Amino acid sequence: MNWILLILGGLFEVGFATCLGKAKESSGMTATFWLCGFLICLAISMGLLYKATLTLPIGTAYAVWTGIGAVGTVLVGIFVFKEPADFWRIFFITTLISSIIGLKFVSSH
Repeated sequence: MNWILLILGGLFEVGFATCLGKAKESSGMTATFWLCGFLICLAISMGLLYKATLTLPIGTAYAVWTGIGAVGTVLVGIFVFKEPADFWRIFFITTLISSIIGLKFVSSH
């Protein structure tokens, strides 16, 4: 169950990074809306990370949480913000995903 909470926390991390990107592109009340989304996603993400670390090793949980956030944010950048998707970006995202999966398999929990 705590792995599910950790994955959800990582997805909310993607949410708060996405909200920051959208706020940067906006102005006025729209930017305020995106910044509120950022704060909500941030609070949920941190809360889920905290809950997961009650039983998972902190080093593994934090690495997986940030890894999910990093991979998800890069993918959002490519698909939503039209950032480049060159060979090296995809290569290193793939190695990051492999590392996250590896940490899950070697974790004692």
